[in-house]
Amino acid sequence: MKSFKYFSLAAVFAILLTACGSAPAPQQASLPFILITSAPNSSPTPTPFQPSLYTPTLPPLSVDGNASVALLILPSETPSPTPTPPAEPTATVSFSQLFPTQAAPPPAQFPLVDPTALPPLTDNETINFLLIGSDKRPGSSYRTDTLLIAIVWPKEGQVSLISIPRDLWIYIPTVGMQRINTAYQSGEINDYPGGGAGLLKETITYNLGIRIDHAAMVEFDGFRRIVDTLGGIEVPVACAYTDWQLIDPSYDPNNENNWWLYTVGPGQVHMDGNLALWYARSRSKSSDFDRGRRQQEVLRTIFQKALQTDTFSKIPQLYNDFSSTVITDLNLADMLRMAPYAVNFTNANIRGYFIRPPLVNPWITPGGASVLLPSEAELQQMLIEAATLSPYAVTRETITVEVQNGASFNTLENLAASRLNYAGYQTIMGTADRRDYTSSVLVDFTPRQDSAQQQTIITSLGLFSANILSLPDANSAIQYRLILGSDYEPCFQPQDLTH
Repeated sequence: MKSFKYFSLAAVFAILLTACGSAPAPQQASLPFILITSAPNSSPTPTPFQPSLYTPTLPPLSVDGNASVALLILPSETPSPTPTPPAEPTATVSFSQLFPTQAAPPPAQFPLVDPTALPPLTDNETINFLLIGSDKRPGSSYRTDTLLIAIVWPKEGQVSLISIPRDLWIYIPTVGMQRINTAYQSGEINDYPGGGAGLLKETITYNLGIRIDHAAMVEFDGFRRIVDTLGGIEVPVACAYTDWQLIDPSYDPNNENNWWLYTVGPGQVHMDGNLALWYARSRSKSSDFDRGRRQQEVLRTIFQKALQTDTFSKIPQLYNDFSSTVITDLNLADMLRMAPYAVNFTNANIRGYFIRPPLVNPWITPGGASVLLPSEAELQQMLIEAATLSPYAVTRETITVEVQNGASFNTLENLAASRLNYAGYQTIMGTADRRDYTSSVLVDFTPRQDSAQQQTIITSLGLFSANILSLPDANSAIQYRLILGSDYEPCFQPQDLTH
């Protein structure tokens, strides 16, 4: 591994999410019986029960706002109509829409020869991390199917996360035009200076203009151990997600009868290492783009849990515990120097960016490979925004919104708080006076009573309107109180929010 050393959890514990490669996709069989399980605690192995008749269409079931549904297709000797699979989650993207079936010429502006390197977008005020997830196994080939950049402003306490799709078609130095997820292995095989990480760093700097200071790679088992060491994580699943899952982690993944369709959310869901890995890794019924959204969702949750459990005070111990599961060029001294900055960060200071359409366009190469070509102007505009301190942060970091659940759906306040964090607002939780609000209410305690700011908060929540109550109070510890009504729909797309 050339100059790479091993490291543990607290270095840039955001790295811990990155053990998220591509999961095997079992084939659906046309079989007549269905087992339905409802697991309010979202256990990866719920106990099934047998209904008298199968239901052709099965929407996700909700149990106290913390829901999961699994569909298990079992073999039978008696032919029967094929059940209709459950509806697709709202946050997924169809592969048939993303990738055309016939090869098409690349856009006119896309060079068929090696492109020019992008000018540097980051300065010396940032520390930039490359987070790598891989399914590497001893003696086998592998690709880095999860790539995420973290641009960190330590003094200001801001972070930009950029999810990179594995099929991004870019220039790899010394190799040529290729998918970005081949760069690491090429660097390892060809003894590139710094190994696979060295070539991947250079590839990202060349094509995206972002200097990479440190890199870290974690594999599946390491990720599971990290989440379980934290005691599991509480993930705010805003959009219900359905995909194939092994009935039990110990089962043979090559046997299609060992898989079931599993739905998690919406709601705040407790996840152990296995469930968190499945949620952040799977994409059989979604896409790389939606997977990037879920990975950032899990990453933010790990970050919050690490702060709550005082993880950063345990760096030396964790360094030893996880030294064999995460590979990085950071050493223990580096981590200890960075640890004091952790107190500056909250989820409201983390901005999420995603390289996805229209920043990239699908294309099939002459060799038949489905790849994603950058739309250069649009992609560079997003990268410039991600590499610049947020102009909204100065205002929004001083605003705290108390979120109360006035609707009957449990954990709705957690989902709304997470959404406000994505938009840059600090949040705390409160208790509503009742749980039968039909319309959401925004209480404004600020002296200025800024109608534009009120509308920005309402818009960030996806509400068409909300009852606004004006109660100016210069001594109030919070600036706004949000009481959620049944009109609040929790599912949202982070890339649609203004940072």
